[in-house]
Order: sequence, then C-alpha cells, then structure tokens
Amino acid sequence: MKKTALSVLLLLGAMGTQAQSFIGYLTDNYSGVNSVTANPANIVDSRFKTDINLVGASVIAGNDYYGVNVMDALKDDYDFDLDAMKSPSNSNNFGTYEDILGPSFMFNLNKNSSIAIFTRARSVVNINDINGNTIDKIDNNDSEDFVLNQGEADFNAFGQAWAEVGLTYARVLMNNEQHFLKGGLSLKYLQGAGSGYAYTNNVMVDYDADGAGPDQWSFESTGEITYGRFDNFDNDNYDYELPDANGFGIDLGFVYEWRPNYADYTKTNSDGESYTLKHKNKYKLKLGLSLTDIGSINYKEGLEDFYVIDTQGEVTEQDFDNADDFQQFLLGISTSDESRVGYKTHLPTALHFNADWNFSGKFYLNLNTDLSLTKKGKENTSSILNIASLTPRFESRWFSFYLPLSMVEYNGFQAGAGLRMGPLYLGSGSVFTALTSDDTKGADVYAGLKIPVYQGKAKDKDGDGVIDKLDGCPKTAGPVENNGCPWTDRDVDGVMDNVDNCPDEKGPEENNGCPWGDADGDTVLDNKDECPEVAGPIENNGCPWPDTDGDGVLDKDDQCVNEAGTVANNGCPELEPEVTEEIQKTLNEYAKTILFNSGKSTIKEESNEVLQEIVNILQEYPSAKFAIEGHTDSVGSDSLNQTLSEARASAVMNYLIENGVASNRLTSQGFGESKPIAPNSTKAGRALNRRVEINLVK
Repeated sequence: MKKTALSVLLLLGAMGTQAQSFIGYLTDNYSGVNSVTANPANIVDSRFKTDINLVGASVIAGNDYYGVNVMDALKDDYDFDLDAMKSPSNSNNFGTYEDILGPSFMFNLNKNSSIAIFTRARSVVNINDINGNTIDKIDNNDSEDFVLNQGEADFNAFGQAWAEVGLTYARVLMNNEQHFLKGGLSLKYLQGAGSGYAYTNNVMVDYDADGAGPDQWSFESTGEITYGRFDNFDNDNYDYELPDANGFGIDLGFVYEWRPNYADYTKTNSDGESYTLKHKNKYKLKLGLSLTDIGSINYKEGLEDFYVIDTQGEVTEQDFDNADDFQQFLLGISTSDESRVGYKTHLPTALHFNADWNFSGKFYLNLNTDLSLTKKGKENTSSILNIASLTPRFESRWFSFYLPLSMVEYNGFQAGAGLRMGPLYLGSGSVFTALTSDDTKGADVYAGLKIPVYQGKAKDKDGDGVIDKLDGCPKTAGPVENNGCPWTDRDVDGVMDNVDNCPDEKGPEENNGCPWGDADGDTVLDNKDECPEVAGPIENNGCPWPDTDGDGVLDKDDQCVNEAGTVANNGCPELEPEVTEEIQKTLNEYAKTILFNSGKSTIKEESNEVLQEIVNILQEYPSAKFAIEGHTDSVGSDSLNQTLSEARASAVMNYLIENGVASNRLTSQGFGESKPIAPNSTKAGRALNRRVEINLVK
C-alpha cells in the first residue's frame, strides 16, 4: 500500500544532503566534460580535444541525527537503533543527493570556443526541522508519553528526481598575456521523474504510549499539513510512467587565470606566427565563479492536498494500520481539506567559488566553496548544504590523486580521497572520516568511466627545434631563423641564401653574394673603386682629384698643394712686394697727422681720411706685420702719459682692424714720454713728440 508514502520519503532522507558531486575530481583539470556541472566555462581551453563520459555516478548522504562507526555497521550483528550514536534535537535535518552523469561529450569548435552536450539524472531529498526527539522516542518504542506543543512538531520534507539534457557553450573572453578569462553557459531541458513533499504548520501532538492497550499507542493532534506528490503516486496499481512534468534550467560560469609565465607556453617562428601549447596548464592561479541550477519543473498534473487536523479524540495505532493509504488516514483525522492540481518544483540553486593554485609543477592546492541560494525549507524547493573544501592534488595527464578536506554544514569535518587513472575515476569526499570516526554522519562515493582524447604534445618530427605546427619543412631539419627549413642557394653562386644579399643574382662571396656594381657610375667597379660613392677617374682609382688648399688648382697640377695660390702661378701664391723705406716713411707721415681729442684717446673725425689711406697701404702688403706705437710729450705725469700713449696706439689699431686689416698682422704699444723726437721745452717740440708711428715688424 501507499499509505506509508510519506514514511518512505522520510526514510529516503535518512541522511543530509551535501553540496557537491564528485568531490575532489571536479577540481582536476582533466575532469573534462564532467566539469560543466560545476562551471560551464571549464570546457574551453581545456586539456582535451574531446572527452566522452560513458557513465558516472555520485551518491551523497549525511545528517545531524545518526552517527555510526562504518566498520562496525558492516557487521551482521550491528543494530542501528541500539549501536548508532544519536543526536536528537527539536530541529534535525536529513537528506540525500544522487547524481548520475550519463553519455556526454565535449569538443572544441576552435581555439577560442567549445561546446558540450550532456545527459544527467539527479534526485534530491531534503528533510528540515524534523523533531529528532520524537523520532528517538518512536524508534525506541518509548513507553513514556509526550506532548509536542505548537511549532515543535513542524517540519518540512521535499524530494524530487529529474533528468537533464544540456547544451553548453564556452569561449575565451580575454587572452592578454598574463591575464586570461573565459565564460560559459549551459541551457538544460528538465524532465521531472517524480516529486513529493509534506509540510506541517502549528502541529500539536499528545502522544499516549499505551493509550489503546498494551504495546499499542494513540495520539491526539491539531494543526495543518500540506501533502503534495506527482500524479498517480498514491495509486496502488500504478505502473510507473514519466509524469507530465518539464522545465528549463541555466548554469552560468566564469574562470580567470593568472599566467605570469605565459611566454613559456608560446612558440613563435621567424615569420611571427605563434602557437600556444594546448597540452599544458598555463596558470599559477585560477579563480572560478559559477551559478548553477537556476530553473524549475512544472508538474502539470501534480496533486496538492491541504489538511486541517483535529482528531477530536484519540487516534489509535489500529486506525493507522486500517487506513488504505496515507491520504485516507489524513482525511480521517481532518476537519477540512482542500486539493488542487499542478505545482512547480525548484532546482537547488547554488553559488560556487573555486581557487586553484599551482604551487609546484604537478602539485596543486584547491579551495572550493558551495553556497546554497535557496532558503532551507522553502516549499517545493531543493537545497544543498553549504560546504568548504581544501584539496591538495597531484595532477598529470593520465593520473591524478586528490585529498579533499571539507567542512560540511551539519556534518562537520570530513576527509576523503579520489583518483583518476585514464578512463577511470573514483573517490569519496569522506572515506577517511567514515573509516576512522565513531560518529560518522555523512558519506559519499563516486565512480565513472570515460573516453578521454587529450590535446597532443607539440611535435617536432625532424628535431630541429621548430614544432611541426610552425615548421615550413616538418620532415627536414633546418634552422629556426628559416622556419625549420634548410637554407638554399637559389642563384647557385656558392653563397647560401641566408648570407646572400642578392639571392637571385650571382655574385662573389667577398661581396656577400652580389655582383660588383659601379655605384658612382665612373666606370671603376666598386671592388676596385677607392671612392665607390663619388665619381673619379680611373688613373686615381675612381676617386676625384682633390684640391687640398682650395685654390681652384687640383693637387695633380698644383705645385703648392698645401698653400693657396693662383692658376697663373700653378697653384702657388704670387710673390708679395716688399715694404720699402719710402712706404714706411709714407705710413709714418700719415700716422703723424692722426689727431686725438686733447688728453684723450678718441680720434678726431677729420683723421678718418688719413686712416683710410693707411688701411689701403697695409692691404697692399697682406703678409707684412706692423707695430703701432703711441708717444706723448712730457706734460703731465709719467704714468698718465704712459696710459694715454697705450690707449691712443690701441685706438688706431682697432680702427685698422675694423676697416679690414687682419688682427694677426697688428700689435700696439705705448711709450709715453720716453722717446721724444724733439725737445719738450718748446711748443713745436712737444707737438712733434705727440705722435703715432706705424713700423714694419721685420
């Protein structure tokens, strides 16, 4: 009979749901298509060309009521009622979670995107806030009476099973050297396979252990009970068929990788083409964030019954046994009831965070947290228990081993182990705890088979250091600089193309494989032309004749190569006339007429004409050097006269320089009153002594 339908549901929930399937295995970079269940972004840029899961199953159970010693529980004489450790409270929690991943596969569309198609069957049972003290009394056939007041007997139980067919698309969102980001989305079609639930509200139970006679019980009760189940579940003759129940679900995820050594995984040829090694993990730190199981299933023909309980007297154990089914029993103790058709069930929506640290070669440390986003006890909604796992892992292509250490809501600390060997994966997130603890409240186990097709290692068939993907001649060894191809000599001039500056034109080795040219067009080939960039005659080895002294007469015709001269004099300077005594006399006659302002060194303007005549004479003798001397009379002090004579000589020299006489030809000196040419005792004599002289320096 189906009168114990709710009891069966409770029995299925004898242990509390954990949060994650395949604990430990899903942290592996080689979990392949299985990893879409945790984060759909995982499948892109994976270590697989394709991955085919044949079958995999994970069963998880736990609670905060029963604790057992697993080794003792395997013995034939173990009695759960007597030997199990119980932790009853007014709010105990139970549940189970089964996850079967059926035929599924993933493959890469290109280097930046991948897809997966997966099939999955799942069931979840959650029982929350059940009064463990009541269960303990019933289990022990306790002869004591008890009363559960309003609220103490409230609990909720919900179980559902469903199948999924999912399509996942994932792609690379950013690939910026050290920083890598990918995202993925799974769309799931959901087919409900069955569901049932029961909720109580403000229930009061007055239990009488022997109210109906020896070894019989009875009770009085008030309150409200909601009882729902998929269609035909209460039918004793029901031949199971899939109910008319379906819906849709979504999983969304992102993965970020920090790749400080990204350059170690990228190969580049001489043409700038690059190839990223696909068979290796490239990250130092990987962070994943995903949101799973957003969705619901609509049981279009599901049945919901609402009962207001008032026994209005005792209900006996015999009344319970005589009822045809549980629904008839509830009707018998209800003062009113209401029914409706159709309800929705909600998936166990959860948020997952994952951090994976590659701390040494093939050794990793993983932190994973799973957080339920559905409120515990919410009507028609499955939920997971919160969990945090720290998993050290050894990982290689064909073998991985993991040791998950977890803190599980209600169940406490759990330690397990798992491994992957090629196509086989199996493990448990709680095996060590279950085998060593006397109070194990949770356990899980998983196993599966798949067909992995790994990304191949980058091959270098000819062993020349250039991988075949970038090798222009993958079967013939050649240098990296030539994309793995051997150098050729296209023009057959004995100079290989890699050092031949003219690979399509023959030329000697000493000219880097190029024929000799005549860059300056002077008919002297560059190999013999001492001035290949400047045209010159053959007799000067292709160089133009120089004109060292710049006098317009080429050195080959210049008889005075280092001294400027005239063409008429074969490049030599013309002989300069000598400064005669008469010229010297003329200069001094002019010089004596230079007038200065009284007591000063400034030249009077009327002397400019005389000075210009002096300039003209000096320029006729461009090589001659002259000394300009200043003299005064004896009027005034010696020092004053000395200073005045120096200033006047300097003033004349400056005038000559400013008017075109080279400064290196002139010197000036003052003699004061020291060299008179006439007596200073007469006015005429003093006038003669105030003079400037210009004398040839011999």
